[in-house]
Amino acid sequence: MINKSKILFILLSLFLFVLIGCTDDKIEQSPMTPETLAKVNSCEGCHTNLDHLKEVYTPDPPSTGGAGCGGDVPHYEPYERVYMGGDGYANFKAGIHGKISCVTCHDGVDGTSDKNIAHSGDFIKHPSTKAKEKCGSCHPNIVNRTTNSIHEKGWGQKRMVVQRSGIGTSPTEFDKLSEHMKEGYTVNCGKCHATCGDCHITRPIQGGGGLYKGHDFRKTPDMLDNCVTCHVSRGGHAYLGQGIGTVPDVHLTKAGFKCIDCHTANEIHGDGNIYNTRYEMPLLPKCEDCHGNLKTKNLYHQMHYDKLNCYTCHSQDYNNCGSCHIHGEGARVPSHMKFKIGMNPQPELRSYKMVTVRQSLSAPDSWKEYGIENLENFDVAPTYKYTTPHNILKWTSRTQVAQGKACFDACHIVKEGSTYRNKELYLFNSDLEEWEKNATKNVVVDGKLPASWGVN
Repeated sequence: MINKSKILFILLSLFLFVLIGCTDDKIEQSPMTPETLAKVNSCEGCHTNLDHLKEVYTPDPPSTGGAGCGGDVPHYEPYERVYMGGDGYANFKAGIHGKISCVTCHDGVDGTSDKNIAHSGDFIKHPSTKAKEKCGSCHPNIVNRTTNSIHEKGWGQKRMVVQRSGIGTSPTEFDKLSEHMKEGYTVNCGKCHATCGDCHITRPIQGGGGLYKGHDFRKTPDMLDNCVTCHVSRGGHAYLGQGIGTVPDVHLTKAGFKCIDCHTANEIHGDGNIYNTRYEMPLLPKCEDCHGNLKTKNLYHQMHYDKLNCYTCHSQDYNNCGSCHIHGEGARVPSHMKFKIGMNPQPELRSYKMVTVRQSLSAPDSWKEYGIENLENFDVAPTYKYTTPHNILKWTSRTQVAQGKACFDACHIVKEGSTYRNKELYLFNSDLEEWEKNATKNVVVDGKLPASWGVN
């Protein structure tokens, strides 16, 4: 027969077992023991101890770049950006990347509580900036493809700066720019162009930077916190219907599409080739990928399919801005909603006669703060560019007409007395700032519209 002391011992043992089990559940986020973590004498010991990080962190230096196209960047304290904790850290430790030692990717020195020693020598804050060395051994195909991807390198932006500066025609000539201009590009324009880690481990710089989910490796980037954080002023702003007078894109409301449903990993990673503009990329999604028989779908498509891009009928107003003074006054033509149809600025890439166009940032004196009073070859490219707004609807102000009205009533220019209805839809020379006119002369519709409209 069991006496009372034995019963008490068994109950106490069970209680301790349950208590220890609960404690172990919490510590599951890291296989390291609490004692090891508390000593902060290892990479993980330090970066999983928020109180210690608050004691040893280095304050941010003064900002050297503008807010960028996405507006002011949210602020996270330096210790928050490097803290490994929560479910994300648990996921990281449970995955294959959590089995790799910190110094394998980051170099530096493990096994020390001295921050300076730990971060000494060849320490790499963002290993994916050396992707061939640090990511390529396990992901060779992806690394080889992303080496020249527009997503990572920003070739289109670089080419425009190179051309307008008058130093060349190829984005690969970017290194010919002055060191001051390259610095300006990096801290202002280059914030959103990403290495592997910016999509799969950290927040983008434009989103505040730092670890996004406790160092978790996410195969699929988060649409809002990764994609839209960078593609905010144009893509995300439009797709989510944030502009005044707009509604979200039908692909979001009806199909629930996220970015990667159309923009696949193959497109984003690239194919290893250098392209002057994203519209050269052969893996870009096309409306026809999902919507078959578009050319013969209805009378409107039959008449306009080869002449107008889909957006001239099916997009809403979208965000525009211009005349950016890089690291100075910012966009002197502030952000505003409008819709413009112009002559196709890229006929060599898209065969349409007329397309949607968006006012772009550049102005002759955009780089004044970086030693260039006026760009030598500014007029080499128009200030209104080919655009594909991510705010598609089947029925828009142009595809809907009042009962009894002609099918073109909402989109053709119609003379009514001394005024012209629908004229605001088209880009005329009179819409341009004086310094834009020569650069954009081939995109305005002046003299190129049907004579029957009476506006030429």
